[in-house]
Amino acid sequence: MADAVGIGLLGCGIVGAEVAQTLAAHEKEITQRVGARLEIRKVAVRNLGKDRNVVLPDSVFTDNATDVVSDPDIQVIIEVMGGIEPARTLILEAFAAGKHVISANKELIGTLGKELFDAADRAEVEFSFEAAVAGGVPIVRPLKESLAGESVERIVGILNGTTNYILTKMSEEEMEFGEALAEAQNLGYSELDPTADIEGFDAAAKLSILASIAFNANVVAGDVYREGITKVTLADIAFAENLGYAVKLLAIAEKVDGEIAMRVHPAMIPATHPLASVRDNLNAIFVEGDKVGEVMFYGRGAGGGPTAISVIGDVIDVARHIVGGGTGVRHASTGTAKVRPMNKTRSQYYVLLRIADRPGVLAQVSQAFTDNDVSIRSVLQEGFGDEASLIMVTHTALEQNFQALLTALRHLDIVEDVVSSMRVQSAED
Repeated sequence: MADAVGIGLLGCGIVGAEVAQTLAAHEKEITQRVGARLEIRKVAVRNLGKDRNVVLPDSVFTDNATDVVSDPDIQVIIEVMGGIEPARTLILEAFAAGKHVISANKELIGTLGKELFDAADRAEVEFSFEAAVAGGVPIVRPLKESLAGESVERIVGILNGTTNYILTKMSEEEMEFGEALAEAQNLGYSELDPTADIEGFDAAAKLSILASIAFNANVVAGDVYREGITKVTLADIAFAENLGYAVKLLAIAEKVDGEIAMRVHPAMIPATHPLASVRDNLNAIFVEGDKVGEVMFYGRGAGGGPTAISVIGDVIDVARHIVGGGTGVRHASTGTAKVRPMNKTRSQYYVLLRIADRPGVLAQVSQAFTDNDVSIRSVLQEGFGDEASLIMVTHTALEQNFQALLTALRHLDIVEDVVSSMRVQSAED
């Protein structure tokens, strides 16, 4: 039995530093759980001269990442540097050298997951990535292990804390989008360039990882239909609340007629649904299965501390296997399910129209709905004269039909503007 398991750390930013500090602070407990000490033996950083608040000797730091992955005294690599390259190359080199890898890199795994999974399988090493999806919220291992015998039908989640924080502030404090975004950035919930968050790229990458596990399918972030929250207005949120809904950026993956439908977009969700009460920068994932029914995972989805805990959980799991001479559950998606085009998906919809206030308006609008095979569930008129608006919610309809309806409405003389539209996630879906 080994006295110690050698760890190599690629990156020592917020998450990397938290990993190092936590391993040091809880060394005794972790050693007892593993059956051996976990020793960080090398740390790759870009700038050797930078001050770091970590309890590690200067001798372990290097600016040559290849030295870390090639070191024979290191059995486990922790990759928390982010980005596609050089992370991809370094992970592949680590696999080739027979080393296990822990990663928190959602962008890399969501884009090139199959290549990495296949390489790990060929090398007969473990590749773990709990921290890549929801920070401190455990979801990868439950899907891979606890729910391995379940037929997962649908995943609906709030996978981005930044956008959830913004929508919470817009809803509860009537902040405009730009003001809420600035506050999120000041609090460190968003990068200076918030594009990945507010345009849905971050959530799409995470959803593709979850779908690949839940449905045993080779899918990537580019397969996910994506819309961000930049067009959501205070008026949309107010109308949603009046109708009994909350607005969230939802990530949805589901099996439909032998295909996998995946999408990230703002949606109205019933105020009674558990996801509607997920506030601020928290994450939550709602899993629906054939036997277990509905299961929800909820908690802090971002930040150095929660993410580091997920990383360390993976490290302990892998280290136990090294000490005990066993192996963990590998991830090899062999499924060939087809990705369902967005225009073939079905949903309910909300649409806000600014209309001319004169007789026959509702009849003309209703005819446009009928012509495009979209059924109206409810309609409400707000205001009079130049301020007249129609708020309509549909029954479940085909996406391509609803998009055709929007085009038809824009061509009606009595419709001055299609102000906004949004999908509605409800029991009909």
